[in-house]
Amino acid sequence: MKKKLTLETLIKETQIFCAEQSKFQHKELFGVTDGKAVGTFIEQKFQKHLNDKYKVTIGSSASGVDLPSDDILTDIKVTSIKQPQSSCPFKDAKQKVFGLGYNLLVFVYDKADDPKSKTATLNFVSCSFVAKERTADYTTTYRLREMVKDKANEADIIAYLQDKNIPADEITLSKLAEQILKTPPEQGYLTISNALQWRLQYQRIVTLTDEVKGITKIVSYNKPQQ
Repeated sequence: MKKKLTLETLIKETQIFCAEQSKFQHKELFGVTDGKAVGTFIEQKFQKHLNDKYKVTIGSSASGVDLPSDDILTDIKVTSIKQPQSSCPFKDAKQKVFGLGYNLLVFVYDKADDPKSKTATLNFVSCSFVAKERTADYTTTYRLREMVKDKANEADIIAYLQDKNIPADEITLSKLAEQILKTPPEQGYLTISNALQWRLQYQRIVTLTDEVKGITKIVSYNKPQQ
């Protein structure tokens, strides 16, 4: 009888998976330069790794989140260290301020092809679990928290949101400003660019050395000596 997956076991299994896969030589990925193809390959391999051991709900593309059950609610992101970023569906402007609404598990790899064996090695140089409360935009939340502290009013907040081109109409911005003043957002740690889909950048998470509640560094990135 398989045990039910918990967030604690998810983090433990992620660590095991990263260690195993970093030693593995992938024939399928030799010469592959498409980051999306590499990401899909690793996501599916990790989902199988979890499914073989635990009772776990795997999401469909319709659900938008890879592990959608209420107690896990985590999306898997796989990205190269050369440019640690990915995209995610745009729901509404609030996501940039109050977070995406689900947790992230961010795998960051360094890929090396071996022409002799015609295989590729994916060395996982960083892997982090980011709780949903920390998935908002770093600069936007930092500034808004400062503004609330400095007794900014609704008009000030709206002006700042407009200045930052937050994609929303005036009524939505007004509601958002009201919510920000009532419950200031948690400090986010992603860089989120406005687009038809959000563009998420993870450099700050990858290089984070401070202890931050809600961010678990499963594999830490050590920058090579120059």
